[in-house]
Amino acid sequence: MKTPCVAACKNEGGICSGCYRTIDEIVQWQHVTEQERDLAMKALSGELSSHVCPQCGENAQCDISAGNETCWCFKLEKRDTSDLKKGDPCLCRKCLSRLPIQ
Repeated sequence: MKTPCVAACKNEGGICSGCYRTIDEIVQWQHVTEQERDLAMKALSGELSSHVCPQCGENAQCDISAGNETCWCFKLEKRDTSDLKKGDPCLCRKCLSRLPIQ
C-alpha cells in the first residue's frame, strides 16, 4: 500500500510533522481506496493544488476550493492566524502546522 509516511511521526495539533497528513487521514488510510490515497498523495506533494501558499509560495490544496463541503484543515486544532492578511488564500499544510496552537 502506498503511503506518504516518512517515519518522522509527531502529532502537532492534529497534523503529522513528518508527512503532514491529519491524524484522521492517517487513521483512515488503510480504509480508503487506492484512488483516494493517490489523490491525497498528490495533494501532499503539491502535484494537485488549488492555489499557491501565500507564506512560502509552494502549491497548496484547499478541499473546499476543490468542491468539497469541508477541508482537511477543519480537523486540526485551531491555529493563531491573527498575523495573516484577511482574504489571502489558506496556507499549505507545512506553513499552517508551524503556526502556534490557540
